[in-house]
Amino acid sequence: MAEIHLAGYCDRFSARPGEQLDIMVSAEGTDRVELQLVRLIHGDENPEGPGFVEREVAAPVNGTHAVARQHIQLGSFVRVADPNGRLAPGGPFTLWAYIWPRTPADGRQGILTRWQSADGSGYALGIDENSALEFRVGDGAGNTDALAADIPLIARQWYLVAASYDPTSNEATLYQEPVENRYNNHLSKIVPLPRSCHASARLAVAPAAADADFLWAAAGDREAGRGAFASQLYNGKIDRAGVAGSVLGRDALDAAREASGAPTADSVIAAWDTTAGYSATGIGDTVVDTGPHGLHGTGVNRPVRGMTGFNWNGHDDCFRYALDQFGGIEFHEDSLADCGWQPTLSMEVPDLKSGVYAARLRAGDAEEHVVFFLRPKEPSAPIAMLMPTCSYLAYANERIGLDTGMAQVLSSQVTVIHEWDLALRQRPEYGVSCYDSHRDGAGVCYTTRLRPIFNMRPKHRMAPTVVPWQFPADLSVIYWLETMGYDYDVITDEDLHQEGLACLEPYNVVINATHAEYYSETMMDATEDYLASGGRLMYLSGNGYYWVVSFREGDMDVMEVRRLDLGTRSWNAEPGEHYMVSNGERGGLWRGRGRAPQKLLGTGFTSEGMDQSKPYRKMPDAENPAAAWIFDGVDGDIIGDQGLAVGGAAGIEFDRYDLELGTPPHTLILASSEGHSDNFPLVVEDILCNYPGMGGTQDHRIRADMTYFTTPNEGAVWSASSIAWGQALPINGCDNSASKVTANVLNAFMKSGPLPGGG
Repeated sequence: MAEIHLAGYCDRFSARPGEQLDIMVSAEGTDRVELQLVRLIHGDENPEGPGFVEREVAAPVNGTHAVARQHIQLGSFVRVADPNGRLAPGGPFTLWAYIWPRTPADGRQGILTRWQSADGSGYALGIDENSALEFRVGDGAGNTDALAADIPLIARQWYLVAASYDPTSNEATLYQEPVENRYNNHLSKIVPLPRSCHASARLAVAPAAADADFLWAAAGDREAGRGAFASQLYNGKIDRAGVAGSVLGRDALDAAREASGAPTADSVIAAWDTTAGYSATGIGDTVVDTGPHGLHGTGVNRPVRGMTGFNWNGHDDCFRYALDQFGGIEFHEDSLADCGWQPTLSMEVPDLKSGVYAARLRAGDAEEHVVFFLRPKEPSAPIAMLMPTCSYLAYANERIGLDTGMAQVLSSQVTVIHEWDLALRQRPEYGVSCYDSHRDGAGVCYTTRLRPIFNMRPKHRMAPTVVPWQFPADLSVIYWLETMGYDYDVITDEDLHQEGLACLEPYNVVINATHAEYYSETMMDATEDYLASGGRLMYLSGNGYYWVVSFREGDMDVMEVRRLDLGTRSWNAEPGEHYMVSNGERGGLWRGRGRAPQKLLGTGFTSEGMDQSKPYRKMPDAENPAAAWIFDGVDGDIIGDQGLAVGGAAGIEFDRYDLELGTPPHTLILASSEGHSDNFPLVVEDILCNYPGMGGTQDHRIRADMTYFTTPNEGAVWSASSIAWGQALPINGCDNSASKVTANVLNAFMKSGPLPGGG
């Protein structure tokens, strides 16, 4: 019997009762699934806690549904609309492009093609199996011929490449010339390697019209049961490109290269200007044709725009300042912006209590939870539980534990490989996270919600550890709210980014979950304005408000991250590529943009480690009358000495008070952790000069600080400052010191009027 595989996702993270929610499912080994709507309460199976808890919910959608396998187009490329067949010329033609290949040795790759791989028809300018520039033609009857350069392409070098074909003689020519650039070529011009090639030959085959689109960075293909798709995917950049209806000679191409421009000819069919279509707020997926026919291209799977081009001079790191130097479009064979699945079912969201829900799918032994977050029709509860969906996106399908050599050292644990890690390894088509690199070595700057996300499921633990991470860890806070009987609404980062301050205003208090790491400018502004107007924030997180993220206006499907020179990071953006093209903002850390998290939260990221979490010890400010009420009912000075995240309430990642980084000067340090091992190092952004002694046993900055400060109009911020805090709350049926402190704060914050202790 075939093994059953189930995977699914919703068309968005957040919905309200009465709205339509589309659920996309792909299944292998079965054509039926049993769907049961469930409310998720606790996601960690650790026997020291309540275990996995879900509640089945009556709903019209429950029952048996037909399913089928759905395919995924992986890889980014550009498809050019050509309804009149102008890019299948019957006469002579020339193709040209500026290219910067990342992996020329990785097999056949398309650059500019109208090629059908299934029957070998059409023409293609690309890279062959020997790293060489190639012009290939085929007649669709099994006959192909090609002209290849005898000088291989070098990775990370800019070239002007071209191929021409004359049907009267069947003569093809290749043009390959490096573009000398001091800044964004891997090799400088003082390296005496041969890079130029000019070749010509009479081909034995004439190209037939291919049943395929004109593509950049790929070639057309098709299979029975799947239909048309793109293959021969290219890794690297393509800058300005075009097609002419004549054979352009070497002189014309040399002149274009020397002038840092495109060839000019009266016979131009298409001339794509990759610097056109930019605006101060970002770049879309349309590649503009400035030629006579308007044959514009459309990016598939979000090719990366705003990248340095062949003529970048190293003076600016933002496309907005020198548009003509940022014509590079980068393509990756494993990019994914949308699985493109058809809805398996469209559900009218039932009129249920706000919370965390999932469509639980079962077939045989296989189970899948397709998670979504239910907002109320109208806000009525005093408490908003803010689920960090931006962080879920950043970590979506991360493969750090399996693919990163330093993962075991960072976690201070022997690597534990889970069943879902192996399943994810077998499913590269589901894409990777912003912590991973593409197969070609480039960092992943885009992540999408339009795909199955393996680690946005209950029960998940992050390899190489046994620690619940992100979504399943956040369900510990949900369990605590449920067990303690609080009336609360669930909202998401998605909602906050779209609605801004209006999303938070109805609530007396907003709770951050365990790892609110990724924030957009809209989210930062809304939080600051909420606090200034009297709102109250409970920060049950560590390493929060850390990385800058962006979305295109009106499009929450794909999130962008650029990792710059500061921060604990798994990759660096290339020189000159520091600004996000979704909205034109600078990427990196919020600290690097003058908005360190201490300014909003009182604390900011200071260390991470996963060997053992520790408790907090009360500090003298705990006796301050303005805050002493926070410890009502708590005996002794130790808080949070138990937890589901490897021990106590202070661990995994945590934050500290720092006046120099913007902690409000009236902030009280209520408690701090101590006794961390040297497996908790100081964060890299605090290190100007590396020297011994910056680990947990010696550096005073390696601590989690619990802080409290007030804001105008009876507002306030209380920060637990540790990822492990939320996972300490369920211990002993929520009867523990961390739970008591959290309840004291929430009971005060959720009520209108003056705060206890006089503020």
